[in-house]
Amino acid sequence: MVRPEVPAYGSGGFTSYSERELEDQLGGWAERGFSAVKMKVGREPGRDLERVRAARKAIGRRCELFVDANGAYGRKQAVRMAREFAAEGVTWFEEPVVKTDLQGLGLVRDHAPMEVSGGEYAYEPFDFLQLLPVLDVVQADVTRCGGITGFLDAHALVRAHELPLSSHCAPALHVALGCALPAMRHLEWFFDHQRIERMLFEGAPEPEHGLLRPDLSRPGLGLSFKRKDAERYGAHI
Repeated sequence: MVRPEVPAYGSGGFTSYSERELEDQLGGWAERGFSAVKMKVGREPGRDLERVRAARKAIGRRCELFVDANGAYGRKQAVRMAREFAAEGVTWFEEPVVKTDLQGLGLVRDHAPMEVSGGEYAYEPFDFLQLLPVLDVVQADVTRCGGITGFLDAHALVRAHELPLSSHCAPALHVALGCALPAMRHLEWFFDHQRIERMLFEGAPEPEHGLLRPDLSRPGLGLSFKRKDAERYGAHI
C-alpha cells in the first residue's frame, strides 16, 4: 500500500443548480475539509464566468476549484474560457472540448493556464495511449475501462509517461486503488454516486477532512449489497 488514505475532491455543481444551490454545495464541501471541489460548466457559456465567481466566493481561496465542461466548448472558446477561469483561480479544466477531438485537447492543454484533464470515456489501453500526449492529468473509470485489471493497465501506461492519474466517479470502487497505486493523485467524490452508494451498500466510505480510507476489516472492496433497501426501488437480486 502506497498510503493509508487517498484525497478526494467534491464533485457536483451541476448546471441545473441555482447560484444559491451551487454556493451551498461547494461551500459545504470546503467547510468539511475538501481541498478541492468541481463544478459543471458549458451549458450556458455566457453565465459560466459568473457561476465560477460565485463558487470561488463560496469556497474561499484555500480550496481549489475545478471545472468540467463535458466537451461543451469549441477549441478557441475553450482557450478563452480557460484564461478567464484562471483569473478566478481555477486549476483544473476537464474535457474542455469533445473527447474525440485529440488535436483540440492538445491545443487547449498547450494554451490553458491550468491543468487539462480527461479520459473518463477511455475503455481500452489504446484509448489511454492516444490521450497521454494531449492531457496534463489522465482520468480512468473502473466501471468503464475493464474493471480493476483494466484500471491497473491504465495506471501502468500513465505512470510510465510520468503523468498523474485521477479516478472518475464511483468513489467506493476506487478507494483501495487510490491507496495502492503511486500515480493516483486523488479520486472524485461525485455527489450522485456517493449518495447511491450509501443508499444501497453497507461499507460505503465516508470522507474525513477530504480523505477516504478503505475499511480493511471488510473483504474485497468493503461493500455488501443492501438487498432489502434495494427492493424499494424495484431491484430483485
